[in-house]
Amino acid sequence: MKKYKKSDLESYTLGTTLTLELLLKRPDITKRIYIHSKQERNETYQKIIEICNKNNIEIIESDKTINNLSDKENCYVIGVFQKFEEKIDYDENHIVLVNPSNMGNLGTIIRSSIGFGIKNLVIIKPAVDIFDPKVIRSSMGAIFNLNFKYFDSFQEYYKNIKDREVYPFMLQATTNLKDIKVPNKYSLVFGPEASGLDNSYLEIGTPLIIKHTKNIDSLNLDNAVSISLYEFTKNEMEDL
Repeated sequence: MKKYKKSDLESYTLGTTLTLELLLKRPDITKRIYIHSKQERNETYQKIIEICNKNNIEIIESDKTINNLSDKENCYVIGVFQKFEEKIDYDENHIVLVNPSNMGNLGTIIRSSIGFGIKNLVIIKPAVDIFDPKVIRSSMGAIFNLNFKYFDSFQEYYKNIKDREVYPFMLQATTNLKDIKVPNKYSLVFGPEASGLDNSYLEIGTPLIIKHTKNIDSLNLDNAVSISLYEFTKNEMEDL
């Protein structure tokens, strides 16, 4: 098995814990599991074997495959899975990322979104590949709870939505995040890591700003998304 390429029909999880997350959440798309000879035969290992046997998932012992696919010396389990369908629920709330370029940021945002109960992610091209193993790893398995869809442009996405509030996050905005009354259905829109959203987004929905001191020029994208998610979902989180 060769290292991942975007054109591949399959991707993979790197590591014991992440592979177990794949098996627990999406055994239906798991194709096979590779195990290294150095993997401890511990409780996690036994759970992996149990789920594989229950779901007729192939288990292959191959140090060579794992050494070829992983850049880390302590990776002893890899799970190969079929890429799953692009879809979003138009009746639910959305996170919208315009041209995200950092794989680590994308994975972290997926984890935060799932953590705050937002399970639908829209990605505007050009953008990083959500199935890259680096994204999978940084999401820590949260991607297997996610609905997502790529669009060629924000306009393509925008024309497909209705009956919802749209909030672009911009340094040029004048409405403070803390002043918003959270609506029933919304989309939170964030721009590229380096440049943010351009001025055309000032004409869309209600642009918002996250206030911070002048000691920094802007927040990191994953931080901005997490802060916004907290503000929009904090009343729901109180009930947990």
